[in-house]
Amino acid sequence: MNPLPPLVLKLAYAGLIPFVGLALMVQLAPTPLNYLSAESLASYGAIITAFMGALHWGANLHTLGKVPPGDRWEDRNAWIWGVIPALVAWVALHIYIPVGLVILASALVIQRNIDKETYQYYFSSEEACKAFITLRNRLTIVSAGCLLWAALVILFIQN
Repeated sequence: MNPLPPLVLKLAYAGLIPFVGLALMVQLAPTPLNYLSAESLASYGAIITAFMGALHWGANLHTLGKVPPGDRWEDRNAWIWGVIPALVAWVALHIYIPVGLVILASALVIQRNIDKETYQYYFSSEEACKAFITLRNRLTIVSAGCLLWAALVILFIQN
């Protein structure tokens, strides 16, 4: 039995719908809808990238006003890491869309690689942590795959 609530799973997987739908529209929709879809996909990718960073802030809010635990990750690094994805996503929105899509895909993968080592600080149950990491792996594969696919379509199929 999955220790994550069913609502969490439903919302997480529903969050993939824009990635898949917009990536398909980048490839299949006529011009200019394909370009609007690419812009929308980049925007959604940036929002999700920033959201994944913000999870660290949300997870650490319970420590405010308490004696610092003396752990570098919880005391300092989680706050800093929580902001970096939003800054990367913002930059990705201001450059050539296919390059921005690749940056966003890379950011999601890099975040996942770092987060799988840091989520242990946020879960009281090892089973819940493992379930969340499994969910995160699946979401990252699909979302990053859609971003990369759309970038490749723009670069090599539409041009």
